[in-house]
Amino acid sequence: MRGLLPLLLCGAMLATPAAAEARNIVLTNDDGLSSNVVALYHALKAAGHDVIVSVPCQNQSGKGAALDIGRPIAQLPAACRNDAAQAGDPGAGPMTLAGLGPDFHYVSGTPVMAMLQGVQMLAVERWGAMPDLVLSGPNEGQNVGGIILSSGTVSAAQYAALAGIPAIALSAGESTGGAGLANPASAEVAQLSLELVAALEARAGEGPLLPQGLALNVNFPEELAGAPWRASEIGSYNAYRLGFVRDMAAIASPEQRAAAAARGIELPHAPGLNFARNTDAPTPEQMDDESVVFQHAIAVSPMQAGYAPGAAESATVAWLLAGFLTAP
Repeated sequence: MRGLLPLLLCGAMLATPAAAEARNIVLTNDDGLSSNVVALYHALKAAGHDVIVSVPCQNQSGKGAALDIGRPIAQLPAACRNDAAQAGDPGAGPMTLAGLGPDFHYVSGTPVMAMLQGVQMLAVERWGAMPDLVLSGPNEGQNVGGIILSSGTVSAAQYAALAGIPAIALSAGESTGGAGLANPASAEVAQLSLELVAALEARAGEGPLLPQGLALNVNFPEELAGAPWRASEIGSYNAYRLGFVRDMAAIASPEQRAAAAARGIELPHAPGLNFARNTDAPTPEQMDDESVVFQHAIAVSPMQAGYAPGAAESATVAWLLAGFLTAP
């Protein structure tokens, strides 16, 4: 899979958004209605794609692959992020915010649930089939290292890939976050994302945009100007430090205190999960993994769908448990 990426990235340098064929695309995320998702929607539509947006009502970062199974979704107890829908509206449906249009939908649930609404219900109703592509993101913050296991952005793409749909998880810098729906950084990320889709189109022709069982994890650096596209691997370099602590207020960094104060939140003197950006330089062994995003490159990493191992890994387990496992 790694060997395919240099070809795709070479195409990214040559292709333009105008070269892309029209595709049916479901656009989802884990942040809810954001400037990133709005900018990417408009960029995809301008390139001729047919796009359905299906996102969580509220920010669901860190929910990973969580599902509320068998629980009917009640009416909204409060307005969605950026007033996408209002308290008392149905638990899932078209967004009511003026100016968005009929392509935008929300779910009062997890990121994977929002993706499934888009793929299994809205896409089938509109196109009579699954979409050609699922784009998850762009996330407000990079998904690099161990954090991808709890990332709703990555999990939505993984679920789509397991269903046989080409899927790409997109994650941008924290500067693309914040309130409101008009962020210049979001528009830059959207145009770069469109270049990647066009590069895949140039290679795929009328066929699937990615091979069966392959998804992509794409991370954009904070500084986008002149950033090269780099083939990378999901590795051990972590974008963020996670640690369970006894006193969240005592260990908080000045940046965390300022962010909490800006939201009117007082950090509690209580145990919890501390979350801070990793400022360590990558080790020599990590230079070719997704740490390249902090070397000011766009990291494009292949992801196999789900947990299925390769032939070498299966052979290793068979050797380790020889005489213990029963042959089929």
